[in-house]
Amino acid sequence: MNKKSIVVQKYGGTSVGDADKIKRVAARIIDKKKSGKSLVVVVSAPGNTTDNLIAMADSISPDPEIREMDMLLATGEQQGIALVAMAIHEQGYKAISLTGQQVGIMTDSAHSRARIKSINTKKLKKELDRDNIVIVAGFQGISAEENITTLGRGGSDLSAVALAAVLDAEVCEIYTDVDGIFSTDPSIAPKAQKIDRISYDEMLEFSSAGAKVLQSRSVEVAKKNNIKVHIKSSYTEEEKNSGTIIMKKTKDLEQVAVRGVTVDKNQVRISIIGVSDTPGVAAKIFGELAKENINVDMIIQSSAHETGINDISFTVKSEMLKRTVEICSHIKNNLKAQKVITDKNVAKISIIGVGMRSHAGVAARMFELLSENNINIEMISTSEIKISCVIDSAKGKSAVKILHKAFCE
Repeated sequence: MNKKSIVVQKYGGTSVGDADKIKRVAARIIDKKKSGKSLVVVVSAPGNTTDNLIAMADSISPDPEIREMDMLLATGEQQGIALVAMAIHEQGYKAISLTGQQVGIMTDSAHSRARIKSINTKKLKKELDRDNIVIVAGFQGISAEENITTLGRGGSDLSAVALAAVLDAEVCEIYTDVDGIFSTDPSIAPKAQKIDRISYDEMLEFSSAGAKVLQSRSVEVAKKNNIKVHIKSSYTEEEKNSGTIIMKKTKDLEQVAVRGVTVDKNQVRISIIGVSDTPGVAAKIFGELAKENINVDMIIQSSAHETGINDISFTVKSEMLKRTVEICSHIKNNLKAQKVITDKNVAKISIIGVGMRSHAGVAARMFELLSENNINIEMISTSEIKISCVIDSAKGKSAVKILHKAFCE
């Protein structure tokens, strides 16, 4: 089998939300198969299946064991792959559904946010050689202890890109409910433009800054392995489905300073007040958080407000709030700090573009626009191609409209 003839596709939960949608997805898969490609198709849990499972778990236990949550949530994807395989069979083509474990997706043991360590492609290639369309459960794997693990929110994207990497696939096609990557959320700014091509670095920043089209860890894997990723709509006819291609940086991508604006309201700010202003304190705080696989985004340390004392604030994703506060409360006692406080009413507003490397004054203009519109900046973080500010969440949409109009329209 010519490995370059392999195409990996991924269909999100909304794409397989009911029987009619599943039949349409099966027809799209078969059309690709008819073009002579070998197909591996990653499928998410149908519709609201995952949310319903979480709600059921919450009704039974307010704090369920994360191992059991992984065991529960993995069943959603198993429903999806079996139903898609059935739909393909009904249309006269060969398909087989496989769980993450059956495919050989080995992960570490970090339940609910596991990382892929390796993928054994032996069974996959065997089924492809049998001319089967292989339908794989996204979002899941198995640890060395033989426990089912899940890969975190949006983990099916990671499953698809990782499979494309180990199979040296021609392309990884991500089918979703939007037409591609836009310069911002069109529901906030109607003049948002679809981006035809975007660099890995820009897409990584888009994902980490709150764009929900593609999981950031999947973009990292795509960049590392130079995987061509094509974001497409599940609802658009294929001949009109141009979507967005994620690719290496090219010179023409640098012509525009800002490619897009994002807002992420899935953020909380945590502050440890009254920390000793001595070397090693920050290392202790963030070292303990790292041990628990808690990703910290923006960090700010205030100037000492009294001799030898200051405050440290940082942001994390909302779903990590409870565990982060538990750890910080323990750290507070060890460091003899005064208190831990949280603020859920924050949002991260970001502007992104590889062209910012060669365009001066972008940051100044962003800060000026926010100031002119009475939007206070509480924290700032920058990279070569992104500027992010923490602001009041109530002003998130207004900030998007203002910045998008100035930089992208």
